Amino acid sequence: MNHIDPTDAPVGPLVPDFTPPSLPPRAVMQGTYAVLEPLNAQEHAALLFRAFEGQDQIWRYMYDGPFSSSAQFHRWVRDVETRDDPLFYAIKNLETGHWEGVASYLRIAPESGSIEVGSIAFSPALQRTRAATEAMYLMMAWAFDAGYRRYEWKCNALNMPSRRAAQRLGFSYEGIFRQATVVKGRNRDTAWFAAIDAEWPGLKEAFEAWLSPGNFDETGNQRERLGDLTGLVRVANDPLI
Repeated sequence: MNHIDPTDAPVGPLVPDFTPPSLPPRAVMQGTYAVLEPLNAQEHAALLFRAFEGQDQIWRYMYDGPFSSSAQFHRWVRDVETRDDPLFYAIKNLETGHWEGVASYLRIAPESGSIEVGSIAFSPALQRTRAATEAMYLMMAWAFDAGYRRYEWKCNALNMPSRRAAQRLGFSYEGIFRQATVVKGRNRDTAWFAAIDAEWPGLKEAFEAWLSPGNFDETGNQRERLGDLTGLVRVANDPLI
């Protein structure tokens, strides 16, 4: 058995000049296809419930929901709108003019330079749109531009659409945390994905190329797939995708 001299034990590289980044702001994020506003019950609850109504499957793997009435959803929004972690945003699809989704920053750890995006609920109208992708791009861009080193995505390991979305958006697969928690009375194994600051320039280039008007034909069909572009940057693929 080889013994390591404690004085020779390996340590991680120095992180020179690291300054903990700021907390996410309660501010508007404006894009070409989407705009994000801090979630507010008075401004957004009724309109979002209209987009989510009858779509209980959206909440299958979520900690909250589904919501049986507009009043119940309004109470949930009123509860979460005051929280700093998670910090929720409402997403407006500028191509339809409607509020159609929510997403949040959570597990916000400036001292480590780590932040997660999660609690993502997209109505059917928002799914598979340029607005949906741009909303995720805007949140990722803010995090890395603010100085975060690590941007996380986690989901129920059984949630294959979320795992595919993570890879499409440029997150690298990091493994499964078994029996990570209990959600709605059921076991949840959690799949972990992340992007780091060194990958951001390449991911930013991929997003900007995909979102460019020239990437879409006259009927709105994409010419290049985002997953193909971000695949050039990802360092680890999900083995089940």
